[in-house]
Order: sequence, then structure tokens, then C-alpha cells
Amino acid sequence: MAPKLASFFFCLLSISSALELVEVHGSGIYPIVVSTWSFREAVRAAWKSVNDYGSSAVDAVIDGCSACEELRCDGTVGPGGSPDENGETTLDALVMDGTTMEVGAVAAMRYVKDAINAAKLVMDHTEHTLLVGEKASIFAISMGLPGPTNLSSAESIEKWVKWKENNCLPNFRKNVIPAKSCGPYHLYDHASSVIESSCKLAGGESSEKTWYEDGNQANIIGYHNHDTISMAVIDKMGHIAVGTSTNGATFKVPGRVGDGPIAGSAAYADDEVGACGATGDGDIMMRFLPCYQVIESMRQGMTPRHAAVDAISRIARKYPDFVGAVFALDKDGVHAGACHGWMFQYSVRNSTMKDVQVFTVVP
Repeated sequence: MAPKLASFFFCLLSISSALELVEVHGSGIYPIVVSTWSFREAVRAAWKSVNDYGSSAVDAVIDGCSACEELRCDGTVGPGGSPDENGETTLDALVMDGTTMEVGAVAAMRYVKDAINAAKLVMDHTEHTLLVGEKASIFAISMGLPGPTNLSSAESIEKWVKWKENNCLPNFRKNVIPAKSCGPYHLYDHASSVIESSCKLAGGESSEKTWYEDGNQANIIGYHNHDTISMAVIDKMGHIAVGTSTNGATFKVPGRVGDGPIAGSAAYADDEVGACGATGDGDIMMRFLPCYQVIESMRQGMTPRHAAVDAISRIARKYPDFVGAVFALDKDGVHAGACHGWMFQYSVRNSTMKDVQVFTVVP
């Protein structure tokens, strides 16, 4: 779901709009849990941790994201979803402590299903910020996490087999040949053009168009292959933390790392300001660090609503066809969302609510 848009538009919660929802003021109400999408069970798990058990913001984020991993939210979080071109599922995750500004993250991690816990181990037991690939798996297992574990599932393998039967379309390749069948792929260059022309003159079939000529890549980006849980928690002491977890883009090029484990892109937190979470086309969004932008805008006095809109509009000006969204949460519990190219939902729980509430941001 990513139709070419004639002109860019973004979604926001506006006091002057016809929407029922507006920027929601917390008046210093915390604890509070905010998460991308309608991941209610994940928010409930984090809320129980921070409110009932008095956990820290960091621990509540871990509990919430872990619940989403176990539930395999939308098939895009945790093991068992989003196979890459080779049919393998790999995981990305991040946790950030808004008090110390410490970050732990893992990316393209294989064989270990507890991605958010692996990220916390990086934060707690190394001086590093990000570990990647099989070495991240070895580290996580050495620190006590279960593994090695096959992260594929019957569903992910079935999805991959059908994709292969459909000539590996759509995919994330561009400016390569072949463009309408499975690889191995080669650079599209002048020599390739000569070969193609020769084939045509000889009466053979011409090779496929490249992605930039064909435009089919628009079909690959949508709700169920680019979802990330990005969660923010303010605990009873007013400390803030964020976390993310995802199994990445479906049929990604092996080794691809999206915005999920990149501090400032899919999540950012600072006790002095607030928190932000993001989801969408990570390959584009990570070029702009939208969550870092949200925090810095709020630091300069912007409301969460205006900060969210500003961050999204900066991306849309350069990439009018991108799809993505952010939520912004200030240190007083005021929250808002903005999006571009799709409808966005985010979930909230605080002490004034009887249960999780899902807020909808529409075009």
C-alpha cells in the first residue's frame, strides 16, 4: 500500500479540524505508556510493569516490546515474519534511557528471538551502542539469552515461497537486471544495454525493465511489511525511556538495517524534553532522524503536535511519496501524532484511562 501521490499530504491532529482527536494534554500525569499502532497488549504489559510493579521506564519498555515480540505483532515484530530475499528472518531492536542518554541496539540479528532484551544487554554490559549480524547473536547468547533459534516460521516460509513463485516481485532492487525475475542481479550499465539490443535484433526476448523504468516498487511498502513497535514510557519518577523492535522490511536485501535500531530515527528520549516514536519507510525516514528532530523542536518550545508535523513535513518535502508517521510525547504527558501517505494509529495508557486508548490520525 503506497500509491504514487500526485502531491504530498500529511496527517495531523488539529484543533481546527473535523477530527474528534486533538493534541492530548497530560498535565503532568504519569506514568504513561505510548506506542505506535494499536498494539494494545504490548501497552498493557508495559503499563502493568510501570504502574503496578513500579518498574523503571527502561524496564517497562523492555516488558512492553517483549510482549509484542512474543505476540508477533502484525507479523512485523519478533521472530516468524518478514523474510528477506533468502527467506531468513532477522531482527532489529533498540532501547534508550532518557536519563543517562545510553543506547543499546542490535541489527540484522540472527538466531536470537529476544531482540529487545539483546539490545538492553548491549546497553548494560558494553560501552558500545550497536551490535550487528551474527556477532550480535553470539554476544546475546553468551550473555544468557536462548539460542541459536530458527527465526523463520511456517508462515514466513510460505510467504517467501509464494514471492519466489511470483518472480521475486516486488523487491527492493533498483537499476539492476533482471528487474522482473529473481537474481542473481547485475548492474544496469551500457554493456548490458548492448546485450539487450543484440537480443532484440536476434529475435530473442528483451530483458526486463529496470525498477526506475517500471515503477512497481510502489507496491512493496504498506502496513503489514513496514510496521515497527516504537514505545515510550514515563515512569512514576518522571524518567523517560524508549524502545523499538522489528523484523524489518519484507523481502529486504539480506543485510539491510532499517530505522528501528538507529537512535533518533525510530525512537529518541530525553528526560528534559520528552520522547518520540516513528514507523514507516525506514530507508527514507532514517535519512532525516525524525525523532531527534521532534525532541529538538520541543526543546525549542514547539508543542508535540507542531513538532510531529514539522518532522514529517521535512521528509515529505524531499520525498512526497513516502509513507511514515511519528508520535511525540512531552515530559508532562502531552502527546500527538502526524503521518504522511497512510492512516496512523498510536496507543496510550495513563492513570486517567481505564484501559488502553487508540488514537487515530487520518489524512
